[in-house]
Amino acid sequence: MAPVSIKRVYEPAAPQDGTRILVDRLWPRGVGKDRVDLWLRDIAPSDALRHEFHAHPDQWQAFRAAYAAELGGAAAQAALAVLKERIAAGPVTLLYAARDEERNNARALLLWLDGRADPGQD
Repeated sequence: MAPVSIKRVYEPAAPQDGTRILVDRLWPRGVGKDRVDLWLRDIAPSDALRHEFHAHPDQWQAFRAAYAAELGGAAAQAALAVLKERIAAGPVTLLYAARDEERNNARALLLWLDGRADPGQD
């Protein structure tokens, strides 16, 4: 499996980024379409979960658990299939717009992909 990393969408692209995939539900302000190779909005947390986490950022473990459950939905599964194809083809960078570099949906997705879906594992 090719390497997968995460990066804020506002950071400049680098050659090692590979395919740059936006994993947010909303398009980030001020970002041109040329900065993103693919937008997988269906892999992002639901609006309700996103709002809940923004209101309670200290609930990281609960957010990760709820997000992992949402990844079992049909739309998320279809987006995950596309993501896994891209990962098989080469390096991938998951892009996010959140200011918090440690607790965001891209980090939660990366942990889930790494097999650490259980929030108690890290």
